[in-house]
Amino acid sequence: MADQLNQVFFPSNYTELFAAWDRFPHAVPYAGGTGLIREQGGQILELPPVILSLEDLDEMHRVSRSERYLEIGAMTKLSRITGLGKIVPSALRHCLENIAGIQLRNLATIGGNICFPDRRLDCPAVLTALDAQYELRTSQTSRWVSASRFFTDPGPTVLNPKEILTRIRIPLDYWDYSVYKKFSGRESRSRVAVFLVRTQKNVLSDIRIVYKTDSILRDKDCESMLTGKQLPLSRKVADEFVESWETFLEESQTIDELFRKELINFIEVNVYNLLD
Repeated sequence: MADQLNQVFFPSNYTELFAAWDRFPHAVPYAGGTGLIREQGGQILELPPVILSLEDLDEMHRVSRSERYLEIGAMTKLSRITGLGKIVPSALRHCLENIAGIQLRNLATIGGNICFPDRRLDCPAVLTALDAQYELRTSQTSRWVSASRFFTDPGPTVLNPKEILTRIRIPLDYWDYSVYKKFSGRESRSRVAVFLVRTQKNVLSDIRIVYKTDSILRDKDCESMLTGKQLPLSRKVADEFVESWETFLEESQTIDELFRKELINFIEVNVYNLLD
């Protein structure tokens, strides 16, 4: 059956959603809609012929907290998440606060930021660093995938046909040192970096560094160099750590020289903060 033009469905549960999607296989799920507005310079020139609005799916708006996790429905607005305060990990809160202005954050959803089809936006880098997991659902199944495996860099997401992101689960781990930075520039693509450190009895027990341009970069081999090191770090250890990142980035084909220098400077500043 051919799709009719300009149809919008407002399912109130997953059964209705997937029934409509079966009927119109080329329908497009619709979250906050900010991607369409921004991509068209403030004007929506053409909408998909059939839209599946997710706005009325109550499950996708729910936010809950357990002792170990914060769970956020994919349709939760960015401004609502920042309004939760300190229960939101610092790096994620700072990331969301640096996304456009408050008017857009009142419309944009965290699921839309993660699943934006044309390029990587800002949230995935932070969620990768935090070891977040995503619930993906079809009409018959649901599965959890880690944020680090959601993208097939430099390709699309791992979403299957007629599968949607429904929930984000974020571990509520405490980080002794947490830095999020969004780099300024004229490029349309955003560039962000995350630097996280956890310590235990003056020993560096975990470190994570994630950088995002068109793709998401993380080197666990470099990170493992510092795991188990006594704090404060020695200058020699810090220098070796920076050198290992320089080597890793020289071999990477995903970022240019300017971005390499940008990231190395970010790493230097933060790892040297862990010195004597």
